Amino acid sequence: MISRFHRFHGYGSLKYVYRNANTVRGPLFSIKSAPNPKRNTYRFAVVVSRKVNKSAVARNRIRRRFYEAMRSMEGQVNGAPDIVLTVFHDSVGQEDYPNLVRQLKKQLRQAGALIKQ
Repeated sequence: MISRFHRFHGYGSLKYVYRNANTVRGPLFSIKSAPNPKRNTYRFAVVVSRKVNKSAVARNRIRRRFYEAMRSMEGQVNGAPDIVLTVFHDSVGQEDYPNLVRQLKKQLRQAGALIKQ
């Protein structure tokens, strides 16, 4: 789980990202990334709609998996972007963790939010 310091607070900042970010779409989720010159570190949010899964337990599990994956690559973040990950497919809950991390890294690199290695 990432620290509270790296999470969004309030809906206004999410609106900013939705309006000004570039989007990278993958097979299971999309990533919106916008540079934030006002901050020193990144912020990360995971949005899982009730349309993806009716169960709050399942939606929270998906959210926690992405937060943990992001925490593991904390040192590779390029600058101080605001990143919003939107899940739109239910199979993310059954996807094995290494594949999920690989897909997340790939999309973050495409969005320019991760240092290319």
